[in-house]
Amino acid sequence: MDTQSPEPVALDTRLMVETLASDAFEGRLTGSNGILRAADYIIEQLTLIGSEPLPDRTDFRLPFEFTAGVSDGGTTLKVVTESMQVASYEGNVVRALSFSESDSVTGQLVFAGYGLSVPSTDGFSYDSYATLDVTDKVVLVLRYFPEDTEGDLRGTLSRYSGLRYKALAARERGAIGLLVVTGPRSPNAGTLVPMTFDTALSGSRIVAASVTGDVGEALLARTGRTLQEAQASFDSGNPHATGFVIPGTEVTLRASVNREQRFGHNVVGYLPPSDVIDVVKPYVMLGAHYDHLGLGIGGNSLARDSEAGEIHNGADDNASGVAAVLAAGAKLARTQRNRGVILAFWSGEELGLLGSANFVQVEPIPMDQVSAYINFDMVGRLTKNQLSVQAVGSSPIWKELVVELNEPFDFALQFVEDPYLPTDVMSLNQAKVPSIAFFTGSHADYHRPTDDAEKINYAGLDRISGLGAALAARLTNQVDVPEFVRVEPEVRQNGRGPIRIFTGTIPDYASEVDGLLLSGVVGGGPAEAAGLRGGDVIVELAAQTIANIYDYTYALDLLKVGEPVTVIFMRDGERNEAQLTPEGRQ
Repeated sequence: MDTQSPEPVALDTRLMVETLASDAFEGRLTGSNGILRAADYIIEQLTLIGSEPLPDRTDFRLPFEFTAGVSDGGTTLKVVTESMQVASYEGNVVRALSFSESDSVTGQLVFAGYGLSVPSTDGFSYDSYATLDVTDKVVLVLRYFPEDTEGDLRGTLSRYSGLRYKALAARERGAIGLLVVTGPRSPNAGTLVPMTFDTALSGSRIVAASVTGDVGEALLARTGRTLQEAQASFDSGNPHATGFVIPGTEVTLRASVNREQRFGHNVVGYLPPSDVIDVVKPYVMLGAHYDHLGLGIGGNSLARDSEAGEIHNGADDNASGVAAVLAAGAKLARTQRNRGVILAFWSGEELGLLGSANFVQVEPIPMDQVSAYINFDMVGRLTKNQLSVQAVGSSPIWKELVVELNEPFDFALQFVEDPYLPTDVMSLNQAKVPSIAFFTGSHADYHRPTDDAEKINYAGLDRISGLGAALAARLTNQVDVPEFVRVEPEVRQNGRGPIRIFTGTIPDYASEVDGLLLSGVVGGGPAEAAGLRGGDVIVELAAQTIANIYDYTYALDLLKVGEPVTVIFMRDGERNEAQLTPEGRQ
């Protein structure tokens, strides 16, 4: 192999970032035409450096299935009064909520104000259902939260105003259906709630829909109040304002949600070892996610109102990481390698680590044969020469090795022990692969259309890629492999700063099971101490039914540090019960 050959121009990091972050790739949303073009471009670069598909594979693309969109399949609402007057609504005046169950329910109609339920653990109690019996009834609630509140109260109420949380609150009190109306005093007055796929990855165990302001007026007509009057009575945030039964009114809500399944594609290349040598764990992996947010339509975009619908090009997040891996791969392709090098480009990271999670689950190569993984996510904004090196707690070799190899690069290194990060390194860590991640920090352009190629620090990006290549080169040739260590949770004992509830559970964000499927648990954490493990499905926590990850997140607000709670989970089809004692964490 010619070790003196020049690096191809096509693998220049600036060119790669400018290409991937161009409008031609339409923001690289998983499942879109734009990300298919991005995959083709990455494969071109892999081919240029002499990479090939994984052993026993003929394609660089590794497909996985995911929920890519939702649409209304013909939701209807029928209203019958005690005098047998009938009104029916369909089409543009009633629409299923994206997380609704596709089913039909019939029950008496009850108006529950904003449908809020704030746990008393927040130092303020607000319960829209305090004086209402909604068992086997359909609940009508206002969207958002009381409009006239200010300061801390407004912040507290807004935290619990998500529609999934409102659905949970209604369901836990026995309601069988939920109707949402946007009041005349609120933003988007009278409009239907949009259906977005990012809230549709799991159901909610309740039939739910939104109705227009005109339908809301008609539903309240028998009470003698207008929708504006009803909303105004709740808008001060007075916790004693109460809802009411809408007399003699029965509704039948038939919701229909169509979920569109699509395929995403990881792109994975392979540089075989230079010589056939018998080594332990014969693979070293470098990886970066190549997807981004498309037009930003969904819950992850932080676009300003004036930027809505613009292409989110994701130059730093994560064209920078892709360029770093490809450039590192070009260097490694011209070096002596006793282990094979896998260059992985993940899709679906922005939707919940879907691609990397699928890879470790399907195992196109045995995960116990991977000696180490190096992740690059948002490495294009090096500032003050500070490079964050994350997940170093996953192996005792990382700090010393990185410090040694950093000498010619001279970064100001900042080490982070925690491997439980919102990036693909977490998937590999769960597969017990010693993992490390490079990161240059967040910034004001994060998840906005302004994350563009001209803002990248290319000199810094090249140095980071160089350090990654040096680290991978060492790992490919050294005899010993890194030892994997499960990281213990860091619990604050004293000092200042907020404490958050820590349970030590690691959800599987890609699952659509009924409950919360665990991909794993934190070593030494409360969940492990309670006997939970990866593959368990939590169905109840602290007497709160858990249908999905959203329910679980809300249930955490009921927990207190050091106070045991009952957790009920399914394992191998059997229902189990354990006591989990939450810890506090900064």
